Amino acid sequence: MTANWNVQHDYHSSANTDALCVYHLELNLVVDFDLQQLSGTAQLQFTREMPATSLVVDCRDLIIEDITDSHANKLSYDVIDVNAILGQKLVIDVGEQVDEVVIHYRTSTTAQGLQWLTPEQTLGKKLPYLFSQSQPINARSWIPLQDTPKARITFNATVTAPQGLRAVMSAENTPKLPHNGVFTFCMNKPIPTHLLAIAVGELSFQATGPRSGIYTEPGMLAAAAKEFEDTESMIQMAESILGPYAWGRYDMIILPPSFPFGGMENPMLAFMTPTLIAGDKSLVSTVAHELAHSWTGNLVSNATWRDLWLNEGFTTYFTNRIVEAVYGKEQAELEWVIEYGRLQEELATMPLANQTLPANVQDRDPNLAFNRFTYDKASMFVHELESRLGRAAFDRFLFQYVEHFSFNAITTEMFINYAKQTLLVEHSDKLTLSELNEWVYGQGLPQWFIGPTSNSLNKVDQAVEAIMEGTPASELQVGEWRVHHWQYFLTQLPLVVSQTTLLDLDETFNLTDSLNAEIACDWFRVAIRNHFASVLPALSDYLCSIGRAKFVRPLFVELQLAGYQQELKDIYIKARAGYHPSLQVQLDSLLNF
Repeated sequence: MTANWNVQHDYHSSANTDALCVYHLELNLVVDFDLQQLSGTAQLQFTREMPATSLVVDCRDLIIEDITDSHANKLSYDVIDVNAILGQKLVIDVGEQVDEVVIHYRTSTTAQGLQWLTPEQTLGKKLPYLFSQSQPINARSWIPLQDTPKARITFNATVTAPQGLRAVMSAENTPKLPHNGVFTFCMNKPIPTHLLAIAVGELSFQATGPRSGIYTEPGMLAAAAKEFEDTESMIQMAESILGPYAWGRYDMIILPPSFPFGGMENPMLAFMTPTLIAGDKSLVSTVAHELAHSWTGNLVSNATWRDLWLNEGFTTYFTNRIVEAVYGKEQAELEWVIEYGRLQEELATMPLANQTLPANVQDRDPNLAFNRFTYDKASMFVHELESRLGRAAFDRFLFQYVEHFSFNAITTEMFINYAKQTLLVEHSDKLTLSELNEWVYGQGLPQWFIGPTSNSLNKVDQAVEAIMEGTPASELQVGEWRVHHWQYFLTQLPLVVSQTTLLDLDETFNLTDSLNAEIACDWFRVAIRNHFASVLPALSDYLCSIGRAKFVRPLFVELQLAGYQQELKDIYIKARAGYHPSLQVQLDSLLNF
């Protein structure tokens, strides 16, 4: 049942890491908002693993101006097109002696890894803003490098920014502002290239603990610091199971609404969406998720994008453990059930071939690896391991697993071999190899798996039943419901709901104008599929103000499925400029624009 897989090959990189492997990057960049361009040098230091006379690195739409060795001697090179997804490969003639190259280059305005915001697109409305998103393969659009998670690098950087703006990176940052606009950074622990990150804008800082704090625009700082004030408690809980936090500080930057993800686990500076700031800490599990990645994802990494589940499955499981410890068992149960519900929804629509833990994206866009199987099915697998072994024994395994593979990139098969030597030896009475293989390589969920439940949701099930039997919404007892109860309620409604019932729900609970981005998205999906047209103006405002792919993508799909072709086109034309370039590319393809 196991796949025949060449563990050395990364289908999404042209880099010849097996022969010449870059281990350190010296970056010197100037930020130009007028040209929407980064320009400067990337100095790559590499080791020679096998005889080779060419260093091959990845790039996409970069303008290469010159390449020299460390003594300023010019080197010959070729930029060769690969395809639209992977971009180009830069082949540099390094002979047999050179072990360092200096690439003089600048980025293009089409760089998918960078978003340039005008002052009008920021909260403060006065100064421009730049931020990156490198995962999965967009680092190559702003730095020429071996853009594969199996090639870890350390880096130093010097970034020159316009006066009055602060630059931050996924490295050691300081709240102090230099007088000359020149910022220096150091990351002395090897990281995968998709964790390279930069942001430049009007940024203020506030500490949330002895080793954590928030960077964001001044107008959002107080609310963000309050929302995420439990960060130190989360760090301590994670350390109690997975071992010491290896990265020194865990700061976060709350980005503008166009950031396409909930969070991105860039070491020492996690990137976060402002949609998490709900005012009641109901959505802070994303903070726990990005923190958990500090161990499962940043310390132990996927070797290729096929192996993404090793990052996201363990991290999604451990997020639940952090939430349970900091916010209580009820909230953890609710989030686990909602996670299972998302997976059930995707089980019904995803082709069977894509329902395995390894993502079958070898010849496709690696963004397609980010689905409910690499996250939620993988998390269900890890939950079952805990259930079978018992929490104490499983925690010992987790600790040893992270310690064993720390600062390494691993494949699915490396994990299975490790499990054969540990889990299947020490707990042979609780787990078999065939069961392990069924979870990993089998399609869908194993027949024996029983999904999570929560007694806390019984009242919601009763409310759904009551509302569909004609009970007025005003008679539902919802006073003690959490955000998660509302999410569950909306996702449990039948596919077909009458206009009368929808109007009653909206007038009673003001769902169309909900300030909680999760609730609003779930409500809009219900409304669209039932042609409850009165939500369309609010939906347009929502899609024009939020760029988080988790919300944006399914809502456009719902509009498409419901036949709102003209409305979809009108909204997308208006909203598109505010989306991150990587999301624009995905939506253009999805919506045939």
